Amino acid sequence: MKIAKVGVLLDQYAAGRRQRYGINVFEAFVEEVLAHAGVPYERIDRIHDIAATNPDILIAACVEEDQASADILWSYAEQGGTVISYGGLRTLAAKLGCCEQREIPVGYASFGGTTLRFLNGVPWEPGPSSAESVAVMIGSVLRDKPDGEPSGAALLRFKVGKGGIERWAVNIPDTIVRFQQGSGPVLSDGVPARDGTGAVDEGILKADDRVALDWEYDRLSTETGAPYFAYPYADLWKEQLIGHVLRCATDRGFTLPFLGLWPEGVPAVAMISHDSDLNIDESAETTLRVLKECGIRSTWCMIEPGFSKHIYELAMQDGHEIAFHYNALDAQGGKWSQEEFNRQYQWLKDATGLEKAASNKNHYTRFEGWGELFEWCEDQGIEAEQTRGPSKKGNIGFLFGTCHPYFPIAWFDQGNRSYNVLEISFLTQDLDHWNLADSSVAVPFLEQVKRVEGVAHFLFHQVHIHQQPAVTEALRKVVSEARKRGFAFWTSQQINNWERARRQVRITGIQTNGDVEVEGAEALKGAVVFVPSAPDTETVIKYGVPCRKVVLNAAATKEV
Repeated sequence: MKIAKVGVLLDQYAAGRRQRYGINVFEAFVEEVLAHAGVPYERIDRIHDIAATNPDILIAACVEEDQASADILWSYAEQGGTVISYGGLRTLAAKLGCCEQREIPVGYASFGGTTLRFLNGVPWEPGPSSAESVAVMIGSVLRDKPDGEPSGAALLRFKVGKGGIERWAVNIPDTIVRFQQGSGPVLSDGVPARDGTGAVDEGILKADDRVALDWEYDRLSTETGAPYFAYPYADLWKEQLIGHVLRCATDRGFTLPFLGLWPEGVPAVAMISHDSDLNIDESAETTLRVLKECGIRSTWCMIEPGFSKHIYELAMQDGHEIAFHYNALDAQGGKWSQEEFNRQYQWLKDATGLEKAASNKNHYTRFEGWGELFEWCEDQGIEAEQTRGPSKKGNIGFLFGTCHPYFPIAWFDQGNRSYNVLEISFLTQDLDHWNLADSSVAVPFLEQVKRVEGVAHFLFHQVHIHQQPAVTEALRKVVSEARKRGFAFWTSQQINNWERARRQVRITGIQTNGDVEVEGAEALKGAVVFVPSAPDTETVIKYGVPCRKVVLNAAATKEV
C-alpha cells in the first residue's frame, strides 16, 4: 500500500506579508500538530512549488487570498490532489457555489456527541449551484455558546475534478495555539470567575491571566462541588485534525502511517512535580519517604535558597529529577528579567553541582508577555518547561486545553518560529490542601488524560506533604488511581527525552510484506507505528481510523 505524500504549504511571501503588518501566522502550528503525532509531511515554502513537490494531500496552511493562488490550488485539485484548509480559501467560495458567513470569534463545533470550543470560525453557506460539488457536510458550528445558533457545517467536502477540496469552518491551528499559550500576551490581570473561585485579578501577572476558556461554559463540578475546566479542547482538536488527514489518505486508497505517542504498554503518562518554596529540609525528607513508599520518581523544582546539599544527593540517588523554580514574584524580591533568571539558574547549578537542569517551572506561575520565558530557557539550554498551570482553586484542570507536551510557537515579531522548549503543563496542585481543591477531581483528570493519551501532571509541594496528612493521602490516591488505569510515572526529563527522541524517527516506507521501514528508532524501546488499513480482527482504532499496530523494538518497561 502506497504511503500518502502530505505537503504543508506555508507560503513564505504570504506569511512574511502578514507578519510585517503585525498579524500572527499561527496556522504554522499545524506542523507541530503533525510532528507530535508522528505523521510524515513535507514543508512547501512557495505555492509555485506545489507542482514540483506533487503531494497527494496539500494542507494550505498559509497562502495568499488572491486569484492567482486560487487558480493554482484549483488546478492541483482538478488533477487529483486533495486540498485541506482551516478557515481559508475565501477566493474560491463563489467558484464552489458558497457564500461566506459572518466571522464567529468564539463558538462551539458539534460532532455528534462531541462539542468543542473554538476561537475563530468563518463558516460557508452552500448555495443551489454548489449541489454537485458538495460531497459531504460534517458537524456544525454554533455561535457563542454550546447551545448557540447553528451557523453551518464544521467541514465541507467538495469534489473538484479528479480530486477535492476539504474546507474547515474553524481555523484549527490558530484555535489550538490560543488555547495552549493564551489568548494573547500577559500584560494585565485576567477576568475573575463570578462565583469567587478564580480570583486571578490579584495584581500578580501569571500564565492563567490570558486563558481562552469560559468560566461558565467550560467548567464542570465534581460530586463534592469542586469546579474544574473539564475538556482538553486543544488535544481534541488535534484529534480532529489528524483523523481527518488520515481519512483523506485512506479515502484515496493510500495509507499514512504515524507514530504512537508513548511506548508499547504505556497508554498515558503521569508526572508528579514538587516546588520547594519554603525549603524546609524535613519536608523534603518526608517527601522522599512517601515517594519511596509509592514507588515513583518525581521532579523537584528548586527555588533559592533551596534545601541543604545532602537533600539533593538523596533525591538524585532515588532517581528524582532536580529542576529549576524561577522566582519572579515581586513581593518576595523576585524580578521578571533575563538577568535575574540567569542569576537564579546559576545559583541552582552551584547549589546542586549540576551542569544543567532539564526543566523549569516558575514560582506562583508568574508569567509576562508571550515568549520571553521560552527564550530564556533556550539561552540556558533548559529543554522543558512546566509553568502553564492553574494558580487558583477554581481554575484547575485543562484551563489551557491540553495535557500534551508541545513546542510553543513565537509571536509574529520572531516569524512565528517554534521555540526549542517542550512545554508540559500541569493540572492542579496540592489536592486536599485545606484551602485548595479536593481529590474528587483526580479521577476525572486521569480519565480525560488517558482519553487523549497525554500527561497527567500533578503538583504537590513538599511542605504540604510534610505538614498536611490529607495532602499526603491525596498523593497516594493519585498514584493508586493512575496505576489502575495503566499510567507510567515519568519525570519531566524523561518525558522530554522521549518526545525529542521519537521526533527523530522517520517513517520511510512499507514493504510488500507489510513491514514498516523507519529510520532513527534504534534507541527507542517499544516505539510503536500505526498503519491505517482495512478493518479486521487485528486492527485498533486511532484517531477514529482502523490501524495495524507495529512495535519496532523490544517491549518497553513502564519506567523508562
